[in-house]
Amino acid sequence: MKIALFSDIHANLPALEAFFASVERQKPDAVYCLGDLVGYNIWPNEVINEIRRRGIPAIAGNYDFGIGRSSNDCGCAYKTDEEKSNGAVSISYTNDIVRPDERSYLRSLPAHIRVEFQLNQDKLNLVMVHGSPRRINEYLFEDHEEKSMLRIMEDADADILCFGHTHKPYHRVLPAADGGSVNDRGLPANGGGGGKYRHAINIGSVGKPKDGDPRGCYVLLTIGEDSHVGNKDSIGVEFVRFEYDVEKAARAVEDSPLPGAYAEALRKAK
Repeated sequence: MKIALFSDIHANLPALEAFFASVERQKPDAVYCLGDLVGYNIWPNEVINEIRRRGIPAIAGNYDFGIGRSSNDCGCAYKTDEEKSNGAVSISYTNDIVRPDERSYLRSLPAHIRVEFQLNQDKLNLVMVHGSPRRINEYLFEDHEEKSMLRIMEDADADILCFGHTHKPYHRVLPAADGGSVNDRGLPANGGGGGKYRHAINIGSVGKPKDGDPRGCYVLLTIGEDSHVGNKDSIGVEFVRFEYDVEKAARAVEDSPLPGAYAEALRKAK
């Protein structure tokens, strides 16, 4: 089974349209959106309705949570006074232009999606969140301490944890704390539950990358009939980058009340 996962569109319609063109070529069996449909650009309603029209299951990002409740707090961790000031303009502008029906949709989005596979006489749990299973706006960066990451995943009963929010993609394979030995096929030895691995996957951002690459990013997750928690290589993770009209999105910011810094952030992916 091939699953496409995308996140953090942030009202960037040109990026979302390019994503759909890219993902349709991949022919996935399922598509999930991990939140933050709105904020920082001029097309929140259009982005919401493109996802709704396609019937794509989605969860709430921190920005969606705030706008869904007409809040002036997006739950963002701004580092400077300038960033905080710009952020206030963005959430105010988004609240002004989001329509009632679209706001109601954002308010109704779930906090997470869990999919349980029954494979190889065992279960394989895929958990999808925006920030982390603990908090919608928790940042799980690639250098997050391993013991803490494992505890987060164990508490959530997640063999595969997929998330966004940082806009910086990565894939970490972590040996579970309850792991044991494995046989020559990479499966748990003695028919038991040892040799277990957990996968932490940040799926990057479709509409506001921050890893120095302005192209949009999403993940193709492949789970096959032989996938197993005891074989770390039996779960496929591919990061797909795609071009989109960055200048169109940046000019839209510059022609709006939004801060010009958001246009430069799109151009430089910072």
